Amino acid sequence: MNPPIHGDEDLTELAVRAAAGDRAAEEAFVARTMDDVWRYCRHLVGPEHADDATQAAYLRALRSLGNFRGESSAKTWLIGVARNTCLDLRRTLARRSRLDDRLEAQPRSLGDDLHAQHLPAELDELLAALAPERREAFVLTQVLGFPYDAAADVVGVPIGTIRSRVARARADLLALVAEAEPPRSVDGTETGTGTGPNPSSATA
Repeated sequence: MNPPIHGDEDLTELAVRAAAGDRAAEEAFVARTMDDVWRYCRHLVGPEHADDATQAAYLRALRSLGNFRGESSAKTWLIGVARNTCLDLRRTLARRSRLDDRLEAQPRSLGDDLHAQHLPAELDELLAALAPERREAFVLTQVLGFPYDAAADVVGVPIGTIRSRVARARADLLALVAEAEPPRSVDGTETGTGTGPNPSSATA
């Protein structure tokens, strides 16, 4: 039977007991540290994101609590988890902000290799057929107008990886465009088309 929780219970002792499966100790540990973690997160990511950051920090901490052995202060360990969580969130928010800025500032433009008659009506369908990482690289650089180095920064990969993905995406798109084009006769006209009256102009 687990011993009762006292108001002056040491935080590290609570964490050790929680790591051993004591749910009451886990709840007490969260309750005793919640305000400090929230205040810390507020300073790192702002009040509008503090709740999300705090929740994510505790989810991380409680998942890894089984590895806590009390070799360091539980509060120090928990704030370290919160810091890493906030830094990850800040990176995510920064990438989102850069993308939003590009969406507002950059006109839509596409690579010269694509045929205009397929755009923009079929663009979404064509892009949806690409592998996700190629689609992302192509959209960033060819649709949104990101420089290759900026796209690499957004995705978090080397610039050479972006160049390779864009090249492969362009090849894939050209193949898809070729497949989508109707067959043509010897004289260059589309098979199945004629020079007669437009059926849509005929009376019912």
